[in-house]
Amino acid sequence: MSAHGHGQGVGHEAPHFTLQGYVTGFLLSVLLTALPFWIVMAKVFANPAVTAAVILGFAVVQIVVHMVYFLHMNPKSEGGWTLLALVFTIVLVVIAISGSIWVMYHLNHNMMPSAEVMRTAP
Repeated sequence: MSAHGHGQGVGHEAPHFTLQGYVTGFLLSVLLTALPFWIVMAKVFANPAVTAAVILGFAVVQIVVHMVYFLHMNPKSEGGWTLLALVFTIVLVVIAISGSIWVMYHLNHNMMPSAEVMRTAP
């Protein structure tokens, strides 16, 4: 047995989490939630597509804030395995979302009656 104890490897440092880091993450999360809410409620942008794009941008930034400040993910943690798990998760989410949208589009296209059928219906 080593002097370090059971299950501890040489060169592994325990991550240090500070209250300041958690407070910073919390404040950023609140800000990144409140700003999109205000953008929608105040109708800041006239074009809904622009509003959706801005909110999507805020969502991506908030995901990064959560990963850094709360999940403590970075390329150095756990020998890079957390980053690999993140990439795998992103690939699965993109496949699931794009597949769902594709299925819903085709169901809508194939199942909705045409305008001619709707006019001739009693």
